[in-house]
Amino acid sequence: MPLDWSQCSAVESVPGRVGGAWVFRGTRMPVSTVFENLEDGMTIQEVVEQFDVTSEQVKAVLEFAARSLDATRSIADTHSPDAHSL
Repeated sequence: MPLDWSQCSAVESVPGRVGGAWVFRGTRMPVSTVFENLEDGMTIQEVVEQFDVTSEQVKAVLEFAARSLDATRSIADTHSPDAHSL
């Protein structure tokens, strides 16, 4: 299930800006770039130094993603039968 980025105040999607991709508010920096670079081994500090974002913005996006994924897992767990209910 994709994340509902419209619920994250640190980002925005503006038609015509970066193809409507979700970007950090007030920038042209796609949110996906942070995840790609962290996945490739960069630290948050390295992302902040290389791109036009603050550590607060990066942390807000990561916290939003973590909360959203936790909520998705909780919903999935309540809809999945466990071994005792079979």
